[in-house]
Amino acid sequence: MNIDLELYRIFFVVANHSNITKASKELNISQPAISKSIKNLEEQLGGQLFVRTKRGVILTEEGKEFYNYIKQAIEYINNAENKFTELINLETGCIKIGISTTLTKEFLLPYLEKFHALYPKIDVQIVTNMTSDLLPKLKNGIIDIIILNLNGKNYGNDINIIKCRKINDCFIVNSNYKDLINKVLSMKDLNDYPLILQAKGSNTREFLDNIARENGILLKPNIELASYTLVVEFVKIGLGIGYATKEYIKDKIKTNELYELKIKEKIPSRYIGIALSKNHLPNFSTKKLIEIITNQK
Repeated sequence: MNIDLELYRIFFVVANHSNITKASKELNISQPAISKSIKNLEEQLGGQLFVRTKRGVILTEEGKEFYNYIKQAIEYINNAENKFTELINLETGCIKIGISTTLTKEFLLPYLEKFHALYPKIDVQIVTNMTSDLLPKLKNGIIDIIILNLNGKNYGNDINIIKCRKINDCFIVNSNYKDLINKVLSMKDLNDYPLILQAKGSNTREFLDNIARENGILLKPNIELASYTLVVEFVKIGLGIGYATKEYIKDKIKTNELYELKIKEKIPSRYIGIALSKNHLPNFSTKKLIEIITNQK
């Protein structure tokens, strides 16, 4: 049975007032139009809903039973409309962000701070892992976005990438390797020293390995770490040469806590980006966070 939902709404209001005149004022519909709508509904249902009296209308026994169901349906619809309005106005909602701990600290936090100040009722869930582990979650709709270091890789036709901020990488040492600071080294030369890199599987390591491979070099790290932060900490205590992002360590370079090495091979710039699934429409909260990030590069 295909009945216009508007007929149900009119029935509901009339039943609440037990009066067509009052229902007419609430619905802003003429009394004859309401009477016709009720008649149409009764004809489509195949039974009488109201008994007409001089004082108004009274639900039949069948009408009372029908009203109980329609009342629940109308309440669900009203709740859905209210919830949708809250989501649009960012009065409720949740964003699930896939990201590394490094990018959370070095990139995302200032934007989250502003977002939370504007929309304090939106929950933010951070899922930290390697991009390779986060991508299936994005494609399945388990997380809303991934914030990642881009490495020129094609993430698939079902993934949309938004570039956000350009970053530059370099090799770094502490004062224990001060004799290397004024030299120009090849990446191949780095294998003669203790080399500290992020473990395979990270976008940063994949980016570096691709550069080395293009120059016919295979880097052989002595220490491989899951965390970018640990790479920097290991370099700080003199355990070897590390690979880091200049923008994250500029204060340490400025104070001579760390030193940048000169490398023959060109290390191209790369980007921090946002990955979205083309198969899942981002919610209003996610759109607003992306807007904040992309408007303040």
